Amino acid sequence: MHTAFLMGNEAIALGALAAGVNLVCGYPGTPSTEVLETVAKNRPEGVYVEWSVNEKTAMEMAAGASYSGARVLVTMKQMGLNVAADPLMCLEYIGVKGGVVVLVADDPGPISSQTEQDTRHFAAFSKVPCFDPSSAAEAYAMAQEAFAFSEQHGTPVFLRPTTRVSHGYAALEVKDPEEYEQHSPSGFEKDPGRWVIFPRLSFANHRKIEERNEDLSGLLCESPFNRMETGEDVPAPRKGLAAGGISYTYALEAREQLGGIPLLKVGVPFPFPEKLAVNFLRDLDEVLCLEELDPVIERNLIYICGKYGLKTHILGKQTGHMPRSGENTRDLVTDAVASFLGAPRKTETLPPPPPLPVRPPVLCAGCPHRASFYAVKQAMKGRKTIFCGDIGCYTLGNAKPLEMVDTCLCMGAGLGIAQAVNHLEPDRSCFAFVGDSTFFASALPGVVNAVYNQASFTLVVLDNSTTAMTGHQPHPGTGRTVMGQVVDKVSIENVLRGIGLTFVETVDPLKLTAAVDAVQRADAAPGVKAIIFRSPCIALSRPTGRAAVNPGKCIGCRKCIREIGCPALSFAEGKAVIDPGQCTGCTLCAQICPADAISGGEHHA
Repeated sequence: MHTAFLMGNEAIALGALAAGVNLVCGYPGTPSTEVLETVAKNRPEGVYVEWSVNEKTAMEMAAGASYSGARVLVTMKQMGLNVAADPLMCLEYIGVKGGVVVLVADDPGPISSQTEQDTRHFAAFSKVPCFDPSSAAEAYAMAQEAFAFSEQHGTPVFLRPTTRVSHGYAALEVKDPEEYEQHSPSGFEKDPGRWVIFPRLSFANHRKIEERNEDLSGLLCESPFNRMETGEDVPAPRKGLAAGGISYTYALEAREQLGGIPLLKVGVPFPFPEKLAVNFLRDLDEVLCLEELDPVIERNLIYICGKYGLKTHILGKQTGHMPRSGENTRDLVTDAVASFLGAPRKTETLPPPPPLPVRPPVLCAGCPHRASFYAVKQAMKGRKTIFCGDIGCYTLGNAKPLEMVDTCLCMGAGLGIAQAVNHLEPDRSCFAFVGDSTFFASALPGVVNAVYNQASFTLVVLDNSTTAMTGHQPHPGTGRTVMGQVVDKVSIENVLRGIGLTFVETVDPLKLTAAVDAVQRADAAPGVKAIIFRSPCIALSRPTGRAAVNPGKCIGCRKCIREIGCPALSFAEGKAVIDPGQCTGCTLCAQICPADAISGGEHHA
């Protein structure tokens, strides 16, 4: 054993390695991404790791590996669980042989997601047990316990950290590599009666699952992850707290300030530890529930009170005592507990902090997506259009002055939206933007659907040769894998032509005239067309040249600032100014300057 200062996601990864994981797969998505990357950096020989093309494929990989007796970790964020739902729901009915842990990182806030969906609901819906860590140290322990639990009970298991657990740091004791458990897959054994899902098998297994989860509810009352912490004697009404996840950690800090009020920790919210909760509630008049996202603990306690005839009053999100959305914080929880107890909060008198500057997210200086959006905008001036966006850095194309994202729903949805609008409004020029990683993850069915159903729209693939928003992970078009293997790139052009597209052009978006021309020709062509704007992410290919403004030539028109919104551009003393610390020399501003006042830069095609 040794002490390490680890991010929660790193702790989960090392916990999986300590448990003898054999295969790790997933799709990048904040706040989950670092788990797989940490495994890839620290994996012993024989551990296979991959970024799958999407979460559904990763879950199907997990099923196959488990059938062979391997221990498997699948990683994703809460939005990815929607994509993985089909195989996961069926896998729960089939059952597992090797342990399967499904790491789903929820994102209260949301900080970097479309929704605040709560995986604890999905656990109950899919009947899959759920471990909910409250700290990096507990995440490390749960990651190990979950594999053994999965194998013992024949079920996949959720491990559900939230953002502050995934990205928080702590010093904790972890095993040395020589202490890792060695798990050898036994191999696949043919057994159609077990592995082939038919209605009769599902019916029989459904009954077994319900019986198992009822037994697990009792068993989990003895788990160290679910426990009661006794409190000091308090006058009536007798009060207590119930908490899970990071909110439990905040509750501990509140107890330090406000006194040792009884506390129920729910570390495995499904199956819910019913008998433990009954014992906790029996002697209390009021309980305040502390949890992020939905009132899962709160609703379970209300149900238990009704089932057992307990008079305990349950407070929380549904009663307005806790916020119904967003993150909890230490101060928010402490204030809520103080109000609940009617106790003054012990606080230090500090001067108010200065207001924070407003920093909206923007495309990086020199980002090729800015040039791509600008080219389409210029090409389609005066036309009736719709620009359907997608999930990634390029979602930021919605900001002024570009304003080039009219819709954004979920990964790959822009293709379906553009097709539908085209069928209803044939006179509207419809565009669907998608990134290169997202193209492989979720765009292909949409393209096939469009060709088959005779749609007419322009697909714009923004190919910056990486999965940029989540930290520059490889994908099938990059020619490398997360394990460092050099492989043949999957050609986006060949895939599109294979589907049946006849208009497929690849253009450098930083060559503005050629880019505008390609867009105009694509829009005029019939059927489904594709433009691939290919230019590397500026974080991967940073040129050495820098642009500069000649003050003598600058006419102060602000066109460079007004039209592209590059953060390297500003205006001072009646002239445009370029910050050399931010400029990447992409030359886009020079190409649009009407006075030829900008020079320098180095095109990085």
